[in-house]
Amino acid sequence: MTEMEIVAEQGEWRGGFEERLLAGYRGAGCSEPLARALLARAVKGVEGWTLATDGTGWAAVGVADEGGVTVGRIHDLTVPQGRAWAERWCAEQGAERVVVRLTGGPGAFADYPVRGQNRIRAVAERPELPAGLTVRRLREEEYPGWYAREEAAYIADIVRAGALTPLQAKEKSDRDFAEQLPQGYLTPGHAFYVLEAGGEAVGSGWVNHGFLPGVTFGFSLEVYEEHRGKGYGRAAMAVGEWAARQGGDEALMFNVFGGNEVAMGLYDSTGFAVLEEFRSISL
Repeated sequence: MTEMEIVAEQGEWRGGFEERLLAGYRGAGCSEPLARALLARAVKGVEGWTLATDGTGWAAVGVADEGGVTVGRIHDLTVPQGRAWAERWCAEQGAERVVVRLTGGPGAFADYPVRGQNRIRAVAERPELPAGLTVRRLREEEYPGWYAREEAAYIADIVRAGALTPLQAKEKSDRDFAEQLPQGYLTPGHAFYVLEAGGEAVGSGWVNHGFLPGVTFGFSLEVYEEHRGKGYGRAAMAVGEWAARQGGDEALMFNVFGGNEVAMGLYDSTGFAVLEEFRSISL
């Protein structure tokens, strides 16, 4: 068995890596501008990755400080023996866990637990809201209560996915909300909704228009716990499609955390393809 050897020149590897990423994005139904934008995001910082080969395939790895935790990332792997080498390399750099972002299936990482997925689907030309459901904008005075509820749900989702401890999840939540909503309720490009049925609030929505070319990102399309099991889950997805068109976009994208099999089943049944999947293990 040939040993993995670190190489400095990325040219021979990088072209094939980018084509494989593009093929995965196109396979999920992305337009060419969207696939290219996703590629640019995926290869951010590529010059700083460590690349190794055994002469038959590649392993590309890196580490980063994420909220005080050293995290290793396997960015690419095309040689079977490269996984053990990549995990060992990350551990030697002090990583506490290793993360992979996958397109086109789990491949060599089927035994890594799923921590999250990005899903996407083109929305209907003229999506209609379900009968009996009305949607209104969240009022500014309602924002603090909405924020507290969203933050608690987000932290719970992260912990359930098994990626972080409750304290780490709280710290991540603080960073993420500060990054996404620097101006709170008035952050440009973001819209907040309340879903009502029979005059009662049954859920809420938070979307970011123009998140990527032609894409609205649904940060939250939530049915309140006391109203679940009444068919509002599909209704919330319809609201997301409607909101995407309201913002002038053609597709709806969102994240679902690992461990939420009910939501994943709903998204499978409503045609939302897995765009990217994130898996990780502790080292």
